[in-house]
Amino acid sequence: MAILISNEAARRIFLARQGLSAPPARAMNKAQLLDLITDIGFVQVDSIATVERAHHQIIFSRNQTYRRHHLTELLEKDRALFEHWTHDASILPAKFYPYWKHRFRRREPIIQERWRNWHGEGFDSAFEETYRRIAENGPAMSRDMKAEGHQSGGWWNWHPSKTALEYLWHTGKLAVAGRVNFQKIYDLAERVIPAEHHDREVSHEDFVDWACREALTRLGFATSGEIAAFFDIVSPQEARQWVTAHRSELCEVSLASSDGAKDRMSYAFAGFTGDAEAAIEPPNRIRVLSPFDPLLRNRARTERLFGFYYRIEVFVPEPKRQYGYYVFPLLEADRLIGRIDMKADRKGGTLDVKRLWLEPGVRPSSGRLAKLDAELNRLGKFTGVETIRYLDGWLGEP
Repeated sequence: MAILISNEAARRIFLARQGLSAPPARAMNKAQLLDLITDIGFVQVDSIATVERAHHQIIFSRNQTYRRHHLTELLEKDRALFEHWTHDASILPAKFYPYWKHRFRRREPIIQERWRNWHGEGFDSAFEETYRRIAENGPAMSRDMKAEGHQSGGWWNWHPSKTALEYLWHTGKLAVAGRVNFQKIYDLAERVIPAEHHDREVSHEDFVDWACREALTRLGFATSGEIAAFFDIVSPQEARQWVTAHRSELCEVSLASSDGAKDRMSYAFAGFTGDAEAAIEPPNRIRVLSPFDPLLRNRARTERLFGFYYRIEVFVPEPKRQYGYYVFPLLEADRLIGRIDMKADRKGGTLDVKRLWLEPGVRPSSGRLAKLDAELNRLGKFTGVETIRYLDGWLGEP
């Protein structure tokens, strides 16, 4: 018999699993930052810095004592984290690396075929040359390769300097050793990833089992499709087969969607009740989430649980945008209450708030706006601007 979970309990369980129920002002050191990223599973990396880059904002929204240099040290000095791909470029615990080897092997023939169809035969000689140059000469950025004479003629005109490096990174032969002005520095994977992780091999069966277990742990409850989508390293079929093979360890969970309708059947580990996590009341302050926050990773799941429809409109032509170029979701306690369009003017030292949209039924009360202002001031300080500037019409007045 399925365990029945209310919508409120489902939201709180998911928030707890995603690190959004802990006090955001509790002091966090470097070791605890590593624990947080491990608990979440991954932190997406993105170059857009309209207010703050995604990886920094994802962490800051969970703990506002976060220090950027701790993340840099974990990546570039301690090598406790590495950069690679989930559904997109992400920061991951280095101990996950053996499982990502299966992704490398799966992706290599797919990428080769795709690029062969695009560019034709012979392109892979450039990959071999690029690998050899880094092996012999050390770490390199794409601009370094370009500067060494690969601009004229042949393959390098097709996609100057970067494509070979990205291919070798996607297939695990290179790793990101660091960044300069957000540009990747590539080196041989064995010179970046600690040997205990780089050299370890896991079987295909253990890989699928690990990926599904770790995903379900971080989701709390999930359909097989949501399990597969979490890390995006196993197929939906593999996740379905894993659920079938491990039914004795799982229980069925039926939960109400945000509109009160009965949601599709999900699964959780046996013994799951959700009572303890559902009793955790998330912080009542308003928090500004990155558009790439893991809470929003699966847009359909977010919509079912929170009744919040969100799509990033960066690639939508301006006349067709419903909201704006880069609009931030707002979390208050256990509800997504709206979105805000704003931009950091670093030269002027201001965080410019252009427009606020609250969800139906959410009032712009003085108390709520005061909480929003307090959070924007915290975010502004973290981002490095001094003043919050509310532009005319930011509340939607004509």
